[in-house]
Amino acid sequence: MNIKPLADRVLIEAKEAETKTASGLYIPDTAKEKPQQGTVIAVGSGKKDEPMELKAGDTVLYGKYAGTEITVDGKNYLIMRQSDVVAVLK
Repeated sequence: MNIKPLADRVLIEAKEAETKTASGLYIPDTAKEKPQQGTVIAVGSGKKDEPMELKAGDTVLYGKYAGTEITVDGKNYLIMRQSDVVAVLK
């Protein structure tokens, strides 16, 4: 893939929505919730007064309505500002 986010933006591959509950019930497509977790694929260079804290490979949590959805080579990604990411999972 050839996408390089600008400034303080990050490219995130969202985690797939759950298809089955913990008890084994299947969730229909119409009832699936939008995932709020994903993996950072690429990061921008940051701003002069705000360096990038995220790096490629980080697993992150972000707001439910954060980012802009894009499709590249048949895969869905989100591009958002670093400030829209609320936590990094260790």
